[in-house]
Amino acid sequence: MAAQREPNSRLRDVIDAVGCTYEALARDVRRIAAENGEILQTNKSAISHWVNGTRAPSGRVGQYLAEALSRRAGRTITQTEIGLQAGDEEPAESDPVLAITDLGRADVERRRFLAIAAFTTAGVAMPLGYDHEATARMLRARTGTSLVGAEDVDVVRQITAAFSAADERLGGGHGLTTVTAYLADTAAPTLRGRFPSEALRRAAFGAVAELAYLAGWKHHDLGQEGAAQRYYQVGYKLACEADPHGHAAWMMRALAHQALSLKQPHHCVDLVEGALRTGLGHVDGQTDALLHITHARAYAALNENPQAARALLAAEDAVLRDDGPQPSYSRVSGPAAGTVASHTARTLTDLADHIGTEQQHRDALTRWDPEKYKRVHALTHADLGDSLAAQARADEAVAAWTQALVLMGGMTSDRTRKAITSIRSTLAVYQRRRVPGAADLARRAREALA
Repeated sequence: MAAQREPNSRLRDVIDAVGCTYEALARDVRRIAAENGEILQTNKSAISHWVNGTRAPSGRVGQYLAEALSRRAGRTITQTEIGLQAGDEEPAESDPVLAITDLGRADVERRRFLAIAAFTTAGVAMPLGYDHEATARMLRARTGTSLVGAEDVDVVRQITAAFSAADERLGGGHGLTTVTAYLADTAAPTLRGRFPSEALRRAAFGAVAELAYLAGWKHHDLGQEGAAQRYYQVGYKLACEADPHGHAAWMMRALAHQALSLKQPHHCVDLVEGALRTGLGHVDGQTDALLHITHARAYAALNENPQAARALLAAEDAVLRDDGPQPSYSRVSGPAAGTVASHTARTLTDLADHIGTEQQHRDALTRWDPEKYKRVHALTHADLGDSLAAQARADEAVAAWTQALVLMGGMTSDRTRKAITSIRSTLAVYQRRRVPGAADLARRAREALA
C-alpha cells in the first residue's frame, strides 16, 4: 500500500473515540496478529506514523488494526472507516455454493484474500443476522442440468470421513490442499445439479457442509483462524439448506467454539443460545450435550459462574439421553461423553477449579480411542499436565507433558506446537528446582519446536 501524504484524520478520530493510548492499541494489534499466526513488532511509534500519514499498515496489519478498534469500541469498525483501503479483502458472495467453491479454489491457488484473512469478533455473530429464507429462494430458483444421485452424496461423505480420521492422527496440515481441491472441484458442483427428491437435496447440502467444516477445522488446527472462520460461516449457510435446525445449530457452535479457543467470548453466549433455540426438539441427546457444554464454556469465559454451572448440569443430563441416533455432523467431534468431559475440564479451568479440571481430563482420556484420536489424547495430556502443575504436582506434570510430546510426534498442527510452547516457562522453573525429568523434557520440547 502506498504511503499516505496527509494525516489520517479518520484513524485519529476513531482512536480518540475509543479512548486508548497508542501503546495500548499497538499491544492489541500484536495480540490479534498472534491469534492469526503472525508475530509483529508493532509499537506506539508505528501507530503514530499511521495516524500522521507518513506510513500505512501493510499486509494484514490493517485488518488487525480495525479488529483491535472494533473490540474496544464494541462495534464493527471497517478499514474504510479508519481511512485504509481494503483492496485485499475477501470478495462478497451471497451464494454459499459459489462462496464455498471460491474458498476451496483460493486455498488451492494460494490466493491472497484467503491467505491474509483475519479472524474477527464481528464474524462470530454472522448467523444471528443471516437471512436463510432469501438464500433458499435464490438457490431453489436454479434449474441444474446434471442429475445427482445417492452415490454422489455417499462418496462425499466417505471422503470426508477418511480425511477426518487422517486429520486426527496427523494434524490439520495433512491433506488440506487435497480436501479443498475436492471441495471446490467435485463436491460443491454437485449442489448445482438436479435432485430426484428433496431428501437427497438436503443430504447433498449436508455432506458438503460437513466437508466445509472439516476444511475450517484443518485451518483452525494450523492456526489460520481467518480462513477457518470463512469456512465455518459458509458451512453454516450450507447447513441451513440441509437442516435449518440441528445442522445449522451445530455450525453455530463451531463458530462459537473457535472464538472461545481464541479467548474471544464476545457474541458467544448469544450465538450458543441461538443454537440451542434452533436445535430445540430437533437434535438427539448427544448433540444437545455438545451445545450445552459450549454454552457452559461461554459463560465461564465471561465469569458468569452460576450460569456456567447450570449449563454444565444441562450437558451432563443431555449426554445421558437415549433418544435417537447421533447425526454424522456432530459425530465428527468423537464420542460425545469424551467431548463433554474435555470441555467441562476447560470450563472448570476458567473457574479455577484445578482438581475438578484434572478429574475431567482423566475421564476424557478413558473415553477416546488413543489410536483413532491421537491428537485429542496428546492435547488432553498437555492440559492434564497444566492442571497438575497448577496444583504444584511437578513430577506428575512432567510425566503428563512427556506423554503429550510422544503423541505429538509426526503431527502438522499449530495447536500441538502452542501446547509445547506453553509449558516451556514452567519447565524452566522445574529445571532450576531440579525436578526429575524436567531437563530432558525441555530438550525434547526445543527439538520438537525446531
